Amino acid sequence: MREGTEVTPDNNGLEFGSLEAAEYEAARTAAEFGRDHLPNGKARDVTVEVRDERGQQVFTVTVAMTVRRMKPAHA
Repeated sequence: MREGTEVTPDNNGLEFGSLEAAEYEAARTAAEFGRDHLPNGKARDVTVEVRDERGQQVFTVTVAMTVRRMKPAHA
């Protein structure tokens, strides 16, 4: 898990029967973590890095939050 520049490794990991199952769980995890942490933290994106049994990166899932403030239109 990567939140901005901060990395939190998962030394235990999880095993899945397919790449699709791993992708679903990574997306769910990134969305849940982002919902709970992005509005309150300094980082504006959360990335879950998925690796295989050899430690090779297979894919990443990133959830990002963008806040744009607009000037109110004057009448």
